[in-house]
Amino acid sequence: MKKVLNINLTPDELSAVELNLQRKNSTLEAEMQKFVEQLYSKIVPQAVKDFIDAKAEQEKAAKKLKEKPKP
Repeated sequence: MKKVLNINLTPDELSAVELNLQRKNSTLEAEMQKFVEQLYSKIVPQAVKDFIDAKAEQEKAAKKLKEKPKP
């Protein structure tokens, strides 16, 4: 599941950010994604990350088993 975040900027502020990111060959979305990944890495304890990774692997394996054609 993905979450949508709302950020309050004036149209001029948004334009300035987008213009300067464009000059750096980036986008607001790309920079925000990097920021959230860094925040996750910094804030979430390693044990929680390990649990989330294990859960994702388990779900991936279950999905693969479901997709296998039956003989």
